[in-house]
Amino acid sequence: MDNKIDLLLAEDEATLGMIIKESLETRNFSVTHCQDGQQAYDHYISKKPDAIVLDVMMPKKDGFSLAAEIRKTDKTTPIIFLTSKSQVQDVLNGFQCGGNDYLKKPFSMEELIVRIHGLLNRIPQKMDESKFNIGIYCFNYTKQTLQYDDLIFNLTYREAEVLRLLLEHKNEIVDKSFTLQQIWGKDDFFNGRSLDVFISRIRKKLSHDPSIQIINVRGRGYRLIS
Repeated sequence: MDNKIDLLLAEDEATLGMIIKESLETRNFSVTHCQDGQQAYDHYISKKPDAIVLDVMMPKKDGFSLAAEIRKTDKTTPIIFLTSKSQVQDVLNGFQCGGNDYLKKPFSMEELIVRIHGLLNRIPQKMDESKFNIGIYCFNYTKQTLQYDDLIFNLTYREAEVLRLLLEHKNEIVDKSFTLQQIWGKDDFFNGRSLDVFISRIRKKLSHDPSIQIINVRGRGYRLIS
């Protein structure tokens, strides 16, 4: 394997976190170790790792809350919980908030690695092409255009980015804060108003096909239905 697996590790116990990090880095992983849930979430937003390993009990944001936050916009990145909690309800909570696997401490590194690879092999391929069909439209992400018959709409850079993000999560709610962090790099009032304007512009350009809708989910974000 030529490319390293980019892994986010959230573990508040510094010594254990370092052992896991060093062990994985000898096995073709690139590991970022965070010691609290908020730091881990911030890293997730900025880097979008290939896989995530979370301790459950952490300061600022626990592992279950962190996984639930990530799952608002990301349904595919593998999440594995590491914990000493092993009651049936704890395991159920882990799966209900979006975890894919649950490993009880103490564990072997070999087992962790096998489970990570197993989950990565089941991920559906992300969209990496430049042209997408949306109803009667053809969206060319590279050229930043929407075409309907002979009618071509030119998109701004951010309109194209917003539309692509909505398409990657088609029929799902895309969290507004997540969108702002991904495209503007900052979630604030002024960027939020700009996003609302871009959504309105995209809706207008897609209005020739009534089967396409961008729904504003109050207090959460947007959903593209097609």
